[in-house]
Amino acid sequence: MRRRPLIAGNWKMNKTPQETQEFIESYLAASSEHRDCDVLLIPPFTSLDRASRLLSGTNLLLGAQDVHSAASGAYTGAISVGMLKACGCVFVLAGHSERRHVFGDSDDAVNDKLKAILGNDLFPILCVGETLEEREGERTSSVLNQQLAGGLKDISEQALESIVIAYEPVWAIGTGKTATPEQAQATIAYVRHWIEIHFSRQASDAMRILYGGSVKPSNARSLQNQPDIDGALIGGASLDPDSFAQIIDEAMSPSGEDKVC
Repeated sequence: MRRRPLIAGNWKMNKTPQETQEFIESYLAASSEHRDCDVLLIPPFTSLDRASRLLSGTNLLLGAQDVHSAASGAYTGAISVGMLKACGCVFVLAGHSERRHVFGDSDDAVNDKLKAILGNDLFPILCVGETLEEREGERTSSVLNQQLAGGLKDISEQALESIVIAYEPVWAIGTGKTATPEQAQATIAYVRHWIEIHFSRQASDAMRILYGGSVKPSNARSLQNQPDIDGALIGGASLDPDSFAQIIDEAMSPSGEDKVC
């Protein structure tokens, strides 16, 4: 069994539709085509429709940054899974640290979102990770236990096949600090072991687990070379098409090939 790498650019609250078009046109013109990994763009909601039309016929995938768990209703400012699907989204983030810590998303809310995403045949990326205070207090494992148990509550092993997990140490997001490859590997190996214990070895071996937190061209290869890291969830460095392409090139160099389980 081989786990196919996934490299995703999360633009957060950046880029207008026109800027999105300029990025995609520039990226497609300059980047090499990677057939050995999945490349995912995650623009803001207002750019999804234009991005979808521009990505049609390419091998780039489209994702959304968040979703409401309800199918429709009186939820001013919210976006449903059906709306995202109609815009051509394939993946949807759930539980990003900024959603948890800035907007107050609970583990129960993240779980509801995962179920809504899965129920519409899309692929959730479940984000988990600890703050600096939690890491320094040696609470990383307990935080991950809580987030994984809450986020994956009542999720079947069959449904788990459609889920990607992204480990994001909150202390490394947008700070310039990065977990060392060894730190990232150790924590992601813990997440993989958690999946094995609570689901099965087969599910653990198949699970794609990404690292997110100040990923850049200079560290992409060393992170991707770790045996349990299957790609990256990239923030700021994904806003520039050249930087994003360089990260992918570095990560998918010959020493960063598909991981054999």
